[in-house]
Amino acid sequence: MSFQVFGIPVSRGVAIGRAVLVASSRVDVAHYFIAAADAEQEYARLVRGRDVVTRELQGLKAELPEDAPHELDALLDVHLLLLNDEALVDTARDWIVDRHYNAEWALSAQLEVLARQFDEMEDDYLRERKADLEQVVERVLSALAAELDDAPPGGPAAVVARDFAGEDPLLLVAADIAPADMIQFKRSVFQGFITDIGGKTSHTAIVARSMAIPAVVGTREASRLIRQDDWVIIDGDAGTVIVNPSPIVLEEYRFRQRQSELENARLARLRHTPAITMDGQRIELHANIELPGDTVAALASGATGVGLFRSEFLFMNREGDLPSEEEQFAAYKSAVEAMAGLPVTIRTVDIGADKPLDRMSVNELRHEHVLNPAMGLRAIRWSLAEPSMFRQQLRAIYRASAFGQVKLLIPMVAHLGEIRQVQEATRRVKTQLDEAGQAYGEVALGVMVEVPAAAIMLPQLLKHVDFVSIGTNDLIQYTLAIDRADEAVAHLYDPWHPAVLHLLANSISQARAAGKEVSVCGEMAGDAAFTDLLLSMGLTSFSMHPSQIPSVKQRVLRADVPRLSAALPRILESDEPAKVALEVLAPQSRLH
Repeated sequence: MSFQVFGIPVSRGVAIGRAVLVASSRVDVAHYFIAAADAEQEYARLVRGRDVVTRELQGLKAELPEDAPHELDALLDVHLLLLNDEALVDTARDWIVDRHYNAEWALSAQLEVLARQFDEMEDDYLRERKADLEQVVERVLSALAAELDDAPPGGPAAVVARDFAGEDPLLLVAADIAPADMIQFKRSVFQGFITDIGGKTSHTAIVARSMAIPAVVGTREASRLIRQDDWVIIDGDAGTVIVNPSPIVLEEYRFRQRQSELENARLARLRHTPAITMDGQRIELHANIELPGDTVAALASGATGVGLFRSEFLFMNREGDLPSEEEQFAAYKSAVEAMAGLPVTIRTVDIGADKPLDRMSVNELRHEHVLNPAMGLRAIRWSLAEPSMFRQQLRAIYRASAFGQVKLLIPMVAHLGEIRQVQEATRRVKTQLDEAGQAYGEVALGVMVEVPAAAIMLPQLLKHVDFVSIGTNDLIQYTLAIDRADEAVAHLYDPWHPAVLHLLANSISQARAAGKEVSVCGEMAGDAAFTDLLLSMGLTSFSMHPSQIPSVKQRVLRADVPRLSAALPRILESDEPAKVALEVLAPQSRLH
């Protein structure tokens, strides 16, 4: 039966494929295809994992003391029964043989099928056994991971992820995906994402856009309604998910896919065209990146620099430790050298809120330990509270500056005192590097305008920094008191809100008046619907995901900035700026 699920469109385009349901706790399970010839070998690996856990449970059962509660012995019996039920490992073989899933993926896929069956049981006792099944599967996954760790290089467990022509496209369906987990899917087999929670600027949405794949978030019920292996269409333009579509609907969306591919190919031809407006103004289009390897996509898109290197992703998906100075230096140096003289703006670690560390820090950054993580110890506040970590990062950044043009960007500044502390820290770092005889270059210091306080007191801040970068995602969130990751209030997240537009326009004009560089690195910069508006405010530097550069460049090439600027007062004075902008800015677009 075909049905639709509605959510928030966050990454444009159409994706068609089979659903892969993944529980939030198992998002980081390896997902890759194996060769058909290796299917039986891979199934044997799964069986070995099951047998290891069977022996573990049998050992625990044999070692139970005589006075142990009877319930504990019974629980181990239940786990052994579930583990050796043919509906689990034996049936998971079908995923390996028929779909060429690796063992971990096949087991997780079968778990999601069985978990749905448990949820639908009427008997409370049987329904609660789902938790036991999940525990058993986690044990097997751990055993499989241990086998991979122990395998000799090139041995049977050394499987390389690959794509196969002819395999059905796959779409990931989950309740939620953490930012760190999203990074793992950058080169994965998934061609679209659906989540139950999230908003337009949640980090799931941001990374999906950076991957240029369709995504719908905030569906609330998708992971419960969609079943493993269902055929699904993601309409990333309308925010619609169509499950088990009819042949007519499927063909219509396949046509839209082909049209989109043709449009993307046309835009790609603009890659080497300078971004110069019709009136002759040169506009800098920079790229936002998460990892050094992202510079490949940045250069391929025609980016004229990196406007935002989100260094916090070097700190995520780690087993309790933080990246050393040498590890960070190697990453920053790699990105700087790859950009071959183009500017690279490195933001100091923006940990906190929806991007907690895997380890518990001394300040307990995880969601469950703070009432409102977006307002808590995050970004520069956390860095200043962890001086040893902060000095390591600054040293790594300054050392990388010896290999190219590097800028240092400080997130979430709200107080002059924070800038002074950063300046003192950089002075100490440079002294340490001088004493050690280590080279470094000139590093411009900038702050992010993300908090209304920073926008309001920008004239004072500009006296102490070389440039500013406006992070529209958080600026909108804090101005409107909206949690941008909460789908319940996502409809109130409004980039066109008059207060937001006034803060933006004033920040850009004040920076330009002070002779300081100003850029926008939030999601508004990469949304072509806002390009004309930002140009009208005098913005000449945009930073966005590489995949968004072609469409924004197209708007820049068609723009007449003096005409746009003349229309800006009407927009700012209006009670309905979005409507007025459509009236006064759109005519120019229709001429081309």
